[in-house]
Amino acid sequence: MLALRALDPSFPIERQIALDTGPVVLVNVFTLDKADEPALLKAWQADAAFMRQQPGFISTQLHRATGESPTYLNYAIWESTAAFRAAFSHPQFRAGLAAYPNSTIASPHLFQKVAVSGICVA
Repeated sequence: MLALRALDPSFPIERQIALDTGPVVLVNVFTLDKADEPALLKAWQADAAFMRQQPGFISTQLHRATGESPTYLNYAIWESTAAFRAAFSHPQFRAGLAAYPNSTIASPHLFQKVAVSGICVA
């Protein structure tokens, strides 16, 4: 089973999902042993299939670091923290975490768009 390590220890995912806001982007960085990559991909695929069926889910994309680094980044868009909270707390999702290899460390964090004048919109 994977271990959760906060991207920002002063504000872990458990505190973030308690907020009511949206839309939000989940960024989750996975680090693991190279030999465990096939098991990570299988576990992530099952999680993504579950999440795709949940209310408020918009999209997801998995990325792998370039080169030899067995580091992955998951980017998922949700309508709200409430929708993500319901899916993240669902017993079926929680049970699925046991399928991840023991070497996996996940660092999930929620983000919101920021408007920067002349560059991007929120």
